[in-house]
Parts: sequence; C-alpha cells; structure tokens
Amino acid sequence: MLLNVSYNDPKQELTITDLVGKPFSLLDRIKFSGVGSPKLHIVNSSPKIANLLLLDNNLDVCNIEIRPKGIIVRFRSLLETYAMVIPFYKLSVFKGKSNSYSIHADGQKIEIRSDKNTSNFFSKIMGFKAKYIENPT
Repeated sequence: MLLNVSYNDPKQELTITDLVGKPFSLLDRIKFSGVGSPKLHIVNSSPKIANLLLLDNNLDVCNIEIRPKGIIVRFRSLLETYAMVIPFYKLSVFKGKSNSYSIHADGQKIEIRSDKNTSNFFSKIMGFKAKYIENPT
C-alpha cells in the first residue's frame, strides 16, 4: 500500500498500525540494535513509484523501518513523504545479480543498491519475517 504520509492523519495512522503494528519501544530498539535502515539508494522501481521520483532532481533514496508485523519503506518526492506499507505476509525480497535487493508487495517494486550494511539489514528483516510467520501475534 502506497500512502502519502506528509501530513498527520489519525485515520491513516490507524491503518498503518493495523497493517504493520505499532513502532517498537526504545528498549526494544536498543535490544534489536536498531530497527531503521541507513540511507538506501533506489536503483529501479515500479512505474507508479518511478513517476513520483521523477518529479524532482534529488537523489532517489529511501529508508526502511521494521515494525512488529511488517516494514515501512519511506521516500521523498518534492516536499512530500511517501510510505510503502508492507505486512510481512505480503513481503517478497529478492537479491539481484548486480549487488541489489528488490522489495516487492502489492504489485509495487523498489530495487535498492546493496553494500555490506544493507546486506546485514536485509538479513535482520528476513529474521523478523521468519519469527512473525512462525508465530503471527
């Protein structure tokens, strides 16, 4: 689900919380050694996201936040912030040949350039997904 999250909208926040859960507490964030990604460079994306990214001349970057039941991929275009909200049961991650990771859900795709930190973070995401699939609470 692709949403414009630039403005505070309680209904939208409830929708996001229903899909991927509430943010982790500070204690949990410390315990997991962080639940946010470093800045990730977008290499390729689905047409809807690509059209948003083409609107400005800035670098195409995003970040990922892990939540208890899924992830949120955030990126900016012009002065707006967009979020791709992905529950774990819809999340598909593929490692590409050219040092990239591709995130797929609901017909949307974002391909990210990979480095050592990115590989470690995607391993963490897959660990959270495996735990959630084993015990979806």
